[in-house]
Amino acid sequence: MKLKNFDELAVNGSRRAALAIAEAGLLAIDTKTVIRRSVALEPGALIVAGDRYALSPGSRVVVAGVGKCSLDAAAALEDILGDRISRGAVIDVRTGAPLKIIRAMQGTHPLPTEENVKAALAIVDILKGLTEKDLVIFVISGGGSTLLCLPDDMGCEDEANIFQSLTRAGATIQEINTVRKHLSTARGGYLAKYAYPARVASLIFSDVPGNDIQFIASGPTVKDTTTMSGASEVLAKYDVLRVCNMERCGLVETPKDSKYFAKVKNSLVVSNVTALTTMQKKAEELGFAARIVDDRMSGEARDEGVAIVRELHRAAARSVHLYGGETTVAVRGRGHGGRNLELALGAMGEIGENELVMSLASDGHDNGPFAGAIADRTTVDKAAGLRLDAGVYLKENNAYPFFEKAGNYLMTGETGSNVSDLIIALKT
Repeated sequence: MKLKNFDELAVNGSRRAALAIAEAGLLAIDTKTVIRRSVALEPGALIVAGDRYALSPGSRVVVAGVGKCSLDAAAALEDILGDRISRGAVIDVRTGAPLKIIRAMQGTHPLPTEENVKAALAIVDILKGLTEKDLVIFVISGGGSTLLCLPDDMGCEDEANIFQSLTRAGATIQEINTVRKHLSTARGGYLAKYAYPARVASLIFSDVPGNDIQFIASGPTVKDTTTMSGASEVLAKYDVLRVCNMERCGLVETPKDSKYFAKVKNSLVVSNVTALTTMQKKAEELGFAARIVDDRMSGEARDEGVAIVRELHRAAARSVHLYGGETTVAVRGRGHGGRNLELALGAMGEIGENELVMSLASDGHDNGPFAGAIADRTTVDKAAGLRLDAGVYLKENNAYPFFEKAGNYLMTGETGSNVSDLIIALKT
């Protein structure tokens, strides 16, 4: 079971239903399951995301992966391809059981360090010396932007400062990754350039609302449509140029020559829609009228929590509203929290009887060990008994301590999946 504290939280019918819906969504995006349905080995050929790649006796198959799904994906690819893999390397945020052929490396997240540079260089190294006969299978997933830190003339500490400044200012993931694409020679199409002239099949696990593949992990195998000038405009918009304390903030231009991308096939194999459609089906099986309200939700987390509850007020009984996306938190206080926890905390002041809002990070990590939290009358009553004022904690962006004391937080551990955040609004 993905939700480790399912039984502890399931104290009433509403919660049992919401938890079952969330569990179904998490199972639908399980990385190993996605790889098994996307890749198959046939005599003399490899099928990747529906495309057939002929393999001659001299063809090498190279596996390269980056992000929170890459370790599980590498294990599944080894099971499918075995010794047909010539070499490989993946960078994840976690460690696991040793792989047989593919080198597994752990990087830091959400802030990059020199460990990420070493790992990114190892990915670049396995892409050297390839020919037209060879095939590279890339696995690209959320978290990859941070892991692919390979600056041209600055350090990862400088990039970390830029990232933190943009995040605190409330920049969108598209704006942040526009900048990050131009801070590394491993993002924004660079991995496709290094793999040239080999054939490339890139399996993309989306964690970006709207699923624009050039922003997922900052698009390492996608021809970049943004420019260094555009990245500079983002830095200027949020007054981040002063943070760099250097000319151009270390920005570099991304590869623009179409030849590097002529034999690249980028396939979106999973997104939050995969989870949401499964969650909708599960809710309907449980007797609810369910609909996907928004699969690209954005905005300020606390405000979205209020808006979701107010829309739930207008819904009929036995309704489920589903959302996916990635909100932002403009940091005003000095507390500790994540956007899912803050969304749930924002919902606390509006939640009514027989209503529930659950918000969780699909990767299981909402800026801490909690995946998210539940806002309902049970949580409200528990907080009242402990004299916890949700408004005070919200003012300080202190959602983590609030739910740590009040309970009703979600625990999954690292799921090995990552398709943005998932929100369930339920009314019995």
